Amino acid sequence: MSALLRLFRSTASAPPPPRSQATAPGRHKLHEDAQALLTGTLFVAFGVVLFGHVGLLTGGTAGLAFLVHYATGWSFSVVFFLINLPFYALAWRRMGARFTVKTFVAVGLLSLLAHWVPGWIEIGALAPGFAAVAGGLLMGAGMLMLFRHRASLGGFNVLVLYLQERFGWRAGHLQMALDCAIVLAAFSVRAPLQIAWSVLGAVVLNMTLAINHRPGRYMAV
Repeated sequence: MSALLRLFRSTASAPPPPRSQATAPGRHKLHEDAQALLTGTLFVAFGVVLFGHVGLLTGGTAGLAFLVHYATGWSFSVVFFLINLPFYALAWRRMGARFTVKTFVAVGLLSLLAHWVPGWIEIGALAPGFAAVAGGLLMGAGMLMLFRHRASLGGFNVLVLYLQERFGWRAGHLQMALDCAIVLAAFSVRAPLQIAWSVLGAVVLNMTLAINHRPGRYMAV
């Protein structure tokens, strides 16, 4: 998840490039943001459904929500939405109002879609390896859309950036520690092979972000 953190930081807080370098200057329009948030969260929701169908999990607050879901049977959608609530105050201070509002909408949409999508499609046999790769690709592509429209799915990224700014703690190390804690806790509710597939899914997700999103290549905000 450290690659995701670096990409998130560059997207959320990097200054805009000089106007002479921009090929598409100006903010996204409202309908463009709406389309990106809906499409991006739908992609992520499909990835979440694939992961959930074969018992996988990922990092961040989504991974924590999966962990609670597997341990208690509570709805992933409800847990994910509730877990993110404390982070909005930090996001408002660290990233500003526009980012926070978009992130709140994205988290709400993902919570709803992750609950609705299983009722819209019927999945038969699904190989865990395929679910890990396809789910990671879908979630990575969805996050790219959100990042490029200055939104996110909230969670630990906002927290570790705040702690780094406030106390000087290394954000990458904090993110890694939180994700490792989720993986270690998962051994109590998931089989080792499922955790191994989950790690593969996380690698695919981060590679999707690292390869397809470079600061300066996409100018509109």
